[in-house]
Amino acid sequence: MAALVIGPMLRYVDASSATIWVETSDPCTVAVLAGDRSWQSPTFAVHGHHYALVDLTELSGDIDSYAVELDGERVWPLEGRPPSRIRLLPAEGPRRLAFGSCRTSVPHDTAHVLTHGEDVLRAFGGRLMTAGEEEWPDLLVLLGDQVYADSPSPEMLDFIHERRDTEPQNEIADYEEYCELYRQAWSEPEIRWLLSTVPSAMIFDDHDLRDDWNTSQTWREQMAEVSWWRRRVISGLGAYWVYQHLGNLSPAERADDPLLRALMDGDGGDALDAFADKADTEPSSNRWSYSRDLGHTRLIMIDTRCARQLTPGDRRMLDPGEWEWLLDEVAKPADRIVIGSSIPFLLPEGVHSVQNWNEALCDGAWGKVVQRLSERFRQFVDLEHWAAFRRSFDDLARLLARIGKPVLILSGDVHYSYVAKARTAPVWQIVCSPIRNPLSPVLRWANVITQFGVATVVGGLLARLAGIRRPPFRWRVTEGPWFQNALATLTFPDEATWFESSGNTLKQIDSVRLR
Repeated sequence: MAALVIGPMLRYVDASSATIWVETSDPCTVAVLAGDRSWQSPTFAVHGHHYALVDLTELSGDIDSYAVELDGERVWPLEGRPPSRIRLLPAEGPRRLAFGSCRTSVPHDTAHVLTHGEDVLRAFGGRLMTAGEEEWPDLLVLLGDQVYADSPSPEMLDFIHERRDTEPQNEIADYEEYCELYRQAWSEPEIRWLLSTVPSAMIFDDHDLRDDWNTSQTWREQMAEVSWWRRRVISGLGAYWVYQHLGNLSPAERADDPLLRALMDGDGGDALDAFADKADTEPSSNRWSYSRDLGHTRLIMIDTRCARQLTPGDRRMLDPGEWEWLLDEVAKPADRIVIGSSIPFLLPEGVHSVQNWNEALCDGAWGKVVQRLSERFRQFVDLEHWAAFRRSFDDLARLLARIGKPVLILSGDVHYSYVAKARTAPVWQIVCSPIRNPLSPVLRWANVITQFGVATVVGGLLARLAGIRRPPFRWRVTEGPWFQNALATLTFPDEATWFESSGNTLKQIDSVRLR
């Protein structure tokens, strides 16, 4: 008899439909039941794992509770947990978004709480179980590093070491290990319930594959020499497509997906591997970015990792095809635009200038010897944000400055949270990171001193010495930084609130009105 491995996960939701994603132990028919209605779908297979997406269509209102059956056997809801509900997207758009990034899946014992802090997403799930309607988000936006393929938990390492003694010994190697990585990340009771009842939109960042993924052309060339990397990137992108990307898409978009159709016809491991391999070697062959029309708001989730153009001297955060897609999306009607970029667009200005300077040196501004040293520095200090792809930064800054409507950029990655505001345009950068992976006290102070101290003083000078022009507009950090584990909510009209946790209790860090 089939069992539920992961899920149910409530993914895409609009004003009249909802999508439930599950992983099961065996092939079966998955049915979702609500009231006197039932929707069902057969599973599809990838490398011996079984998945289904069930589309609930022609919905006329919210669903107070739903159940899941596998071949007629009820497997959800779990005893002792609140019912999983489905709240459709209001016609006027979302009232509240929750967002964050960077969550490790380590245990919750005393030792790991001391090193990793409390899991704010877990606490948030526990809070919603008894919270009033006014606290519920209409969408959970996860901005990267949903899993850490290069820094597995002790339980994940046990799983790896029981399977093999080959390289990489302490990192994820293949699709089977990615499946277990996702299972461990999403199986906590509070997390599982939260993901079953709050719609989610996701995008990857580097640790979903490996730290510094696609930092530069030199990085790619170095990783190509690593014997296990090809298998890792194929498995990582394939697993991302199954576990995260498919649920980002509407039923209509998935209906047109040739890969999904191929997988429905049989075990599609080879087809998925070929797709993932091509997505890495020919980024223009696939688009991971996507958008959602949310009533008064347009949500645009940008791929800032796989879509990079890494040509020295002509680096781009988004390759030409991806940039044209973004131009089209921004031009569509909306009262405001919310952009999900896993890495921040507006860094503290001093750090921005240092990354500009480093990019110029990596392109040979101060000669070949300095060029080689600067590439090492780029990788060692993670100088890979929008500022390190200056042409793309300028293009996006000019675009956002001229559209004349509020733009809110949601990001993570940097392991501290803050708000930055453009001085002459209605553009805000809102960062929430990490959900659970804090910097040590020493690194917190190092970040404060370097990014908000030393870099502020010397960044502009270094940029001028390298002959770098000023950016299209200025900005400043108006709130933060906060270094706690955190999850943020964005309440329309435009108020951001950050929460940390103590056990299963949420505590507000700060609330900022975006004006």
